[in-house]
Amino acid sequence: MTDLKKLNEMSEQELARLIEYHNKLYWEKGETEISDTEYDIIFRRLQELNPAHTLLHAVNAPKVSSIGKIKLSRPMLSLDKVYTLQELLTWAAKIARSQDELFLVQPKYDGMSVNFENGVLVTRGKGEEGENITDKLPLIELETKDYKGPVNRAVRGEIIMCYNDFEEFSKDPSAIKTTSGKPFTNRRSVVTGIMSLDSKKNSDKALIEEIAKKKYKLTLIDYDFISYPVKFVDLEKKWPDFLESIKNLPYPMDGLVIKLSDILYSESLGNTAHHPRGQIAFKFSGIKKETKLLDVEWSFGKACLTPVALLEPVKIGGTTIKRVTLHNLQNIIDNDIQIGDTVTVERAGDVIPHIISSIPGKNRKSCVISNCLCCGAKLIQDGPELVCTNPECSEILLQRLLAAVKNIGIENLGEPNIRKMMKNLNVKNLRDIFELNVEKILKLEGFQLKSASNLYKEIQSARRVNDYQLLAAMNIYGIGKNVAKSILAEYTIAELRNLNKEQLSEINGIGPERAEALEIELKSQSVFLDELLKCVELVQTKGGEGQNKPTICFTGKMPKQRSYYENLAVQQDYEPVDTVTSELSLLVTADISGESSKLNKAKSLGVRIISLDEWFQNFKEIKQKEGSVDEDDLSDLPLFNFSNDKG
Repeated sequence: MTDLKKLNEMSEQELARLIEYHNKLYWEKGETEISDTEYDIIFRRLQELNPAHTLLHAVNAPKVSSIGKIKLSRPMLSLDKVYTLQELLTWAAKIARSQDELFLVQPKYDGMSVNFENGVLVTRGKGEEGENITDKLPLIELETKDYKGPVNRAVRGEIIMCYNDFEEFSKDPSAIKTTSGKPFTNRRSVVTGIMSLDSKKNSDKALIEEIAKKKYKLTLIDYDFISYPVKFVDLEKKWPDFLESIKNLPYPMDGLVIKLSDILYSESLGNTAHHPRGQIAFKFSGIKKETKLLDVEWSFGKACLTPVALLEPVKIGGTTIKRVTLHNLQNIIDNDIQIGDTVTVERAGDVIPHIISSIPGKNRKSCVISNCLCCGAKLIQDGPELVCTNPECSEILLQRLLAAVKNIGIENLGEPNIRKMMKNLNVKNLRDIFELNVEKILKLEGFQLKSASNLYKEIQSARRVNDYQLLAAMNIYGIGKNVAKSILAEYTIAELRNLNKEQLSEINGIGPERAEALEIELKSQSVFLDELLKCVELVQTKGGEGQNKPTICFTGKMPKQRSYYENLAVQQDYEPVDTVTSELSLLVTADISGESSKLNKAKSLGVRIISLDEWFQNFKEIKQKEGSVDEDDLSDLPLFNFSNDKG
């Protein structure tokens, strides 16, 4: 770790050597010893001493394995950087021809810049010539304004690993490591690591084929996928809105790109050797503070225990940080984190705070526990996770049941009431939930006739369920709703039960580990699955009702969780989706005049948009005509007022 306090004492040559060292470590090995913010501080210090230094204007590129070099049809240069709003406004003022000059504000994706045209995928390289990585296409999904699928159209963009994919990658014990055998610490270095695999080597070729079957994937995202137009005169006023708009996007970002909307004017300004003059990058500056690790709390998930660091309260960017996830057991081991250590916490771009380094304390002690906090059974390491060896552990059963209920779409049944059901009604699984009646629910503390009836009605409405929801509700390792949907597009549940792990591993997105887990669980839960199938009306995905349905997407802050509304939409024969494309049938928004990225994109694509209130009104009218909703219950539909259960 570099002592940043000594930077002002370092010479130009020392700073240059430091930058070269970290460049080589990152671009060639995919490893980092300092954060992006620390690197930028060193970079800017050299810039202060010698703005013309060649290192400041070099276009760096990751070391990848390619099948040859290719000259780019148009140069792909780096971008000049600013770190404050005032610096950005100064730059914009220099090139704006009037107060009405139109700029585009876009996310600065944190990955690898590439160009795809004429069937060839090429890295940015040093700007003029890049590496041909077309052999990696099977690992990548393209996402543009109006398309999501295989890479099959011309695009310039960034190969990234989305947050949920990185979580899956981090859980995979067989995932690739850095050249020195260490786990990858960030999403960008994973992209570099995967792209460095050499398909000409049998071992790497096998790895590439294996990664193609994994649940996690890489995404090639079009630079123009998300774009906010703004006049120069409004840039300062709307800047906070742009920061808010990107905060919840699922893509790794390290800043924003601001560029002229007028392409011809932008090109007329020309380029330096390093960057185009018509666009610039606004880099998020991470704020770091040191604090003491007081304790580690282990929370239960549906299969493992997750460590959470309890910190001496520290204020970062206006927010007091007391708790930070430590992700998993392997992360604690790799970073030698113990109670009593002094840890450095970073929060950049309003993302979730995380620990970036740890200094051993004098009286440190291990934070790893050996016995389950609930049942006392022995804990073991399974891959990167710490797991309980007792299959009947009540906390694990609770978390599995919570996940199953959410997957099946019973949103108003939260943890407090499930705990009561487990304790007083001997509920252990989803079948037991379906077998509940109003009389049984009334035995639970806090329920009256109306709330018990409402809950019973919601449970009954969940009996009509998509097959992929049911498969996801079985809590099989690595099989969430998205993967389940892919599987059941090829096989029915009945067909799936007759496949072996070799056949299962051939399904896109599965791979050997998930295939083995799927085979084992389908056999071990065979009796339970038969009983569960008797409780539901299954909507089949393969060649059935699940195909060619109208699609619906929800956006904005809503009174209840998103999956609650998605479950109601399924009752209207809609297929809920997470993304907005030109093929989307309907976008439902909590605020019709809002500025969410999904809403803006839907407007630009001409997708039909209605408010949540209007959609609910339509839903009520349809249900009333069908006779499936009583007149007295209509007022409860929007919220299903379960006043006794907020969980």
